Amino acid sequence: MPYSPLLVKPFRDELTSIGFVELLTADDVDRAMKEAATGMTLVAFNSVQGSAAGVARPGVRLALEGGSKRPDRLLTVFDEQDLEATQQMRSYFPDIPPSHPSFALFKDGELVYFVPRHRIEGRNAQILATDLEAAFNEFGQ
Repeated sequence: MPYSPLLVKPFRDELTSIGFVELLTADDVDRAMKEAATGMTLVAFNSVQGSAAGVARPGVRLALEGGSKRPDRLLTVFDEQDLEATQQMRSYFPDIPPSHPSFALFKDGELVYFVPRHRIEGRNAQILATDLEAAFNEFGQ
């Protein structure tokens, strides 16, 4: 069951304030993924989980502030909240089990890197940022 919009607004804002585009419907996801056919696209699966607040959102912010190559597009879906959009985004990589929070990196429309929840929990934001920056540098133009 989705959480109150008032509860999740600050969590949404934490990503949209640094440039992520929020995808709320399956159609939003399909339009965005058509645009993701070229270049590098990072998708954040946002969540109310503690590891999202303590590691995932701060870690991605640090990664984007770092000196690495930046993705061309930053997209986000909110797991547990925008159910249709989240399910549609997951359909772009059906072989990977659902995980939130998590990050999916696409290069020219193909999934090239995925950070599941178990690689976020129990770590700190700087370690996650370092991992994301390494992926940006490996797959960026």
